[in-house]
Amino acid sequence: LTYEDLDRRVNSLAGLLRSKGIGVGDAVGIYMPMIPETVIAALAVAKLGAIFLPVFSGYGTEAIVVRLEDADAKAMICADGFYRRGKAVPMLETALEAVSQVDTVESLIVVPRISPVESASQGSVSVIAWPDPNVERQSVPPEPVETVLVDSEHPLFIAYTSGTTGKPKGSVHVHGGFTVKIAEEVAFQFDCRPEDRLFWFADFGWIMGPWEVVGALANGATVCLFEGAPDYPEMDRLWDFLERHEVTILGISPTLVRSSMAHGEEPVRRHNLSKLRILGSSGEPWNDGPYRWFHEVVGGGRCPIINISGGTEVGACFLSPHPVQPLAPMSLGGPALGMAVDVFSDDGEPVRGEVGELVCTKPWPGMTRGLWKAPQRYVETYWDRWPDVWVHGDWAIIDEDGQWYLRGRSDDTIKVAGKRLGPAEVESALVAHQSVLEAAAVGIPHDVKGEALWCYVVLGEGVVPTDELRSELVSVVTDALGKSFKPSQMLFTAALPKTRSAKVLRRAIRATAVGSDPGDLSSLEDPSAIDAVRDAV
Repeated sequence: LTYEDLDRRVNSLAGLLRSKGIGVGDAVGIYMPMIPETVIAALAVAKLGAIFLPVFSGYGTEAIVVRLEDADAKAMICADGFYRRGKAVPMLETALEAVSQVDTVESLIVVPRISPVESASQGSVSVIAWPDPNVERQSVPPEPVETVLVDSEHPLFIAYTSGTTGKPKGSVHVHGGFTVKIAEEVAFQFDCRPEDRLFWFADFGWIMGPWEVVGALANGATVCLFEGAPDYPEMDRLWDFLERHEVTILGISPTLVRSSMAHGEEPVRRHNLSKLRILGSSGEPWNDGPYRWFHEVVGGGRCPIINISGGTEVGACFLSPHPVQPLAPMSLGGPALGMAVDVFSDDGEPVRGEVGELVCTKPWPGMTRGLWKAPQRYVETYWDRWPDVWVHGDWAIIDEDGQWYLRGRSDDTIKVAGKRLGPAEVESALVAHQSVLEAAAVGIPHDVKGEALWCYVVLGEGVVPTDELRSELVSVVTDALGKSFKPSQMLFTAALPKTRSAKVLRRAIRATAVGSDPGDLSSLEDPSAIDAVRDAV
């Protein structure tokens, strides 16, 4: 689509939404895969001064209902389905079931992706197909819809993030702050220019979806969208996509890189990726081997890796390298532009050379303006520990060279006999072993030590789990971290529970091990991974 095409289609959908009573301050869910209509939907809702709600395309009915109800949504826009691994994945039935349970929803607008959709009524909800094939055949440009002018602090969207307890948190992001901050980040931290083609492997339901759309379009660049799995129908599908569309800025997660390594270098090297000039990553700490593979095999050894860290509530990056600075492997560089971040000890004092809490001591434009309908929960989650200090929940360390690194979530911290350990340190040691594809480390209650270290590993293709290998991996961790952190259990599993954005759900692993409630699992990509953990040996 050209920008002119995009404007025409945004006007078409905005006109339909307006005819259904959508106006300033109304919430509209967007439940679609990464297709052009998803971008159009977000812009059309924003054009009317309404609030869009990104909903992960893999959610089931209950997860959608919770979000629509919390936001008092007046409408939802969905696709009838999408394609993944050669199969059509239906969405319309789930959407219909969800909106029928939310009293405030009046309209469901359906984008035909799999098959034609007929406009109809389902109880009190109007179901409308868009684009209307009859109108499209007439090739008549839609009437321009006047863009509603709103204050810069007017809500743009509500991004929901799952928590370990309670219902999902709705982070409120506003027109001025989010747009300006993301435009700045993509321009200066990723050197994005109008001639660039930016692609971040993400679902619109996660913060990196709106990030890539707003960031690319605000800089006049091209945003590239990808539907389905990166390794189907062929294991080189992702790399073929990059070559065909001449992507210049690529963002993917460390987990996706690790899974791609299992196929070897050949699927990447058969493609000409010379157009790539910037690599990006986010979502979790790196291990050395996958980081270097990404840099050398995918980036040809010439593309800087802009390893960023922020969050749904941050609406931006706390930490980011810059293309013009020297980079250390796996480093996040330092504070992103304009971000007053630091690392605090348990006493609330800045520390260097040791792991502490990642904090921010001054406001920034892209920060959430609060949690929707939950002001007290917002204060308790981020502001309760130290006065006027945002505590993000990540462990970080600043080394002697001033390079910043993440050590995982502070709520994932393992404490063995009073000694604190980040899971990333254990996992990095394990995945460096040639037999290990993926690993997760968790702390399990122990009568004497407080917590015992349990490790779950996914072995590479063809690797046979044996007691000898188990002992070898225990030694790998002990040699790397010391005898104090000798794993109590080294378990082989067929899979690790992960979100669709490829984050390992350690709390789900921990809860499965001890038989407790894992909290909200609506973001889980493959529920059978929980069974795999339960069956680990």
